[in-house]
Order: sequence, then structure tokens, then C-alpha cells
Amino acid sequence: MSKQESVSSAQMSMLFLSFMTGSSIVIVPAPLINAAGNGAWLSLLLAWLIGFLLLGCVLYLYRKYPGMSFIQYSRHTLGGWLTAIILLPYVCVMFWHVAGIVSEISVFFKSTMLRETPSYAINALFFIAIALTVRNGIEVIARMAVILSTLMFGFIILILGLVAPMYHPEYLEPIMPQGIGPILHGAYIAYGFPYSELVVFAMLLPFVRKEEGGKVGKHLFFALILNGFTLLASIVSSMMVLGPLAGDLKFSLYQLSRLIFVREIIERIESVIGFSLTVGFYIKSAIMLYILMKVLSQLLHLKDDRFLVYPVAMICMLLSLTTYRDETSLGEQVNIIWPLLDNTAYIAPMLLIAVVSLIRRRMPA
Repeated sequence: MSKQESVSSAQMSMLFLSFMTGSSIVIVPAPLINAAGNGAWLSLLLAWLIGFLLLGCVLYLYRKYPGMSFIQYSRHTLGGWLTAIILLPYVCVMFWHVAGIVSEISVFFKSTMLRETPSYAINALFFIAIALTVRNGIEVIARMAVILSTLMFGFIILILGLVAPMYHPEYLEPIMPQGIGPILHGAYIAYGFPYSELVVFAMLLPFVRKEEGGKVGKHLFFALILNGFTLLASIVSSMMVLGPLAGDLKFSLYQLSRLIFVREIIERIESVIGFSLTVGFYIKSAIMLYILMKVLSQLLHLKDDRFLVYPVAMICMLLSLTTYRDETSLGEQVNIIWPLLDNTAYIAPMLLIAVVSLIRRRMPA
């Protein structure tokens, strides 16, 4: 891919917003409410706060090593051999991660609209689409993210607005009927997905145009604020409409769209809403595959990584069909194993680099 590729700070913030909100807006509310009950919004706030701390760490390294990607300043700080060692699990988890996102797309479709369609057909079509997108580069992905994310957020606002007459604020009480334990459990789930994942976005920051590098921090924090408010609104709305069933009904926004009925004029729009929500899955999976390609190319010192796109997409597709065999195991892995893997493969290397950088900064020359 061209070394001259670059995007504006605003486009990078839209990529970040799509990355953080894309699949989580569909997946997160139900398991979070199931784990934390009426305190789910508190769980999200706790995880959201950790997300701000992680983003602050990512931006600290970005400013300390301007123009460098995560791999490059890892080599600069830790050396080549240690970088290769700590990034081996990073790459392995990213393969598993891309496969998991597309598996979630398959589960969503098979549970809602395409019940008789085999998983391999859905997964194959999505991997073909994201591979073609990634091959066109970061600039194309950024432009698509702006357009498609606007469409997705427009439908989210439409859903939350049309179900407003069904809101029952009394369903939000009591907030902590079982104490703080369930809320911490919910925070663990939301932290693992999506907030611990933002660390991998550090690979894309060098693509911001140099003259706009000073704005990117402010724009990314604003995008994270929008992400938090969007997830918070979807969680609270689901609880106020669905009540005790909010934690048992998967894909909360889709379930809310099925309830929309406006004087026999607007009804049965869940299919349109469902397809619009998959836009988020598509953008996030494309961004993750692109990041994986950049990581592999920099680890292997490749000048052109385009020839890797289709083989890597094929490997991820095979993983999506063999690793995630059923919906139950996918849910368990996302809610329990995913946060642990993110801590080990993504966050630990970043924190190690940040700590070493701080120590070197304070050491006398």
C-alpha cells in the first residue's frame, strides 16, 4: 500500500468512533444488562473511564514518538528481539479477533433475518467484502467510515426516538439490588469489549497528516465521548422499554426496532434497521484486518503488504468457522476470555513500552 496514504484528524476520529461503536452497539447491551441488571449503565461508565485512561496512554506514546507506529516505537524502546517476542501473541490474538467479529455478524444474521443461511456463506461474503476494502487502503476505508457511520448513527437515533413513547423510567429501579459485585462483573465485560481493544488503534495514528497531528488527541477523546453516550443511551433505552427482558433478549437495538409501530405507517422496519446495524460490523472488521496487515508487514519488513490481504483473510475465515462453532461458546469467549487475552496481548505490551519510555525520560542523560 502506498506510503503516501494519509487521512485528516477528523477522518481518523470517525474511524475510531466506528471502530469503538461498530459491533459493540449491537452486541454489548444485552450481556451487560444480563450481568449487571439495572446497574448496567454504571458498569459502562466504569469501563468507559478505563477507556479514557488507555486512550491517554496511546496518545502519550503517539506524541513521544511522532510518525512512528506501535511496532516502530516498540522496536525503538525495547529492541527488535523483545518486540518480536511480545508481539507474537499480539498477532495471534488479532487473527482470532478478526475471525470473532465476523462470527458475531454471522450469529446476528442467523438469529434475526437469515435463519436458514449457512454460516460459511455469510462469513465468506463478509470476508470478500472486507478484503476488497482493505486492499484499497486507509483513505478509502476512512471515506467509507464517514458515510456509513453517519447512516448507522442516523438509524440508531431513529430507533431510540421512535420507541420513546414506550419508555418506562421506573424499570431503571432499583439500581444495585445485589450490591456492587454484578456491576463490577458488567464493567469487566464492557472493558473487554470494546474498550480494551482501542490499544490496537495506535497502529493507525501515523496516517494522520503531519499538519493535523496536534488535533488528533482532542478529536479522538471527543469520539470516545460520543461512543460512551451512544452505548449508554442504547443500554438505558433497552432497560426502559424491555424491562426485565432486556438482559435475555439478544441484539437489543434490533429487538427495539421490532416494536416500532406508528399509525400503520411505520412498522416492520427491523430488516432495514438490521442491515444498517451490520454496517458497524463491516467497518470494524475492515479496520481490524487492515491493522493486522500493517502489523504483519512491519514485523516482516515488507515494503508492500497487498499480496497478504487475501491469504490472511482466508485464514481468518477458516478460524471463524472452526473456532466459534456455536452461539453459546462465542458469547462465553467474548465475555470471559476476550478481556484476559486483550490484557495479555494488547495492553501489557503498550504499558511496558510506556513505562520504559517514562523511565528513560527521567534518567539523566
